[in-house]
Amino acid sequence: MRDSSKNDRGQMLLATGIVLMMSLLSMAIFGVKMAGISMPHDTAGDDSIQASGDIADNLPALTEARAQIWYDAGLSELESVEKSINSLHDDVLHHGEIRGVELKLLNITVIESDGIVSVSTELGAADRNSMLTRTLSFEIDLDA
Repeated sequence: MRDSSKNDRGQMLLATGIVLMMSLLSMAIFGVKMAGISMPHDTAGDDSIQASGDIADNLPALTEARAQIWYDAGLSELESVEKSINSLHDDVLHHGEIRGVELKLLNITVIESDGIVSVSTELGAADRNSMLTRTLSFEIDLDA
């Protein structure tokens, strides 16, 4: 009887140790995966230049497309463009996070004159190696 009881205790101790070891290993793997979330890829010195170039190339068309949706829904041209550029500000921030670059639209001004809406903003881009600011200006005519 006594030998059987010692064997059961040893097996239970071994099983408890294995479960503990597996849970610690699981937590370690999870921690390593979480640490990698903030850095999707290694940033090179020209990532801020490339990302800001992508934004500069696409911002006017995206602003106009979104503004057209709100304009068709009944908002004025000025209100439509303001809503559009403000929503794009959040998307630019998110785009930068994905690419590992901080991107922001700063000092946004929207002015309407003779049915044409002028947008002016500064695009700030920064990564570990560089920081730059670009001025972006474009016009939108939603009646055309």
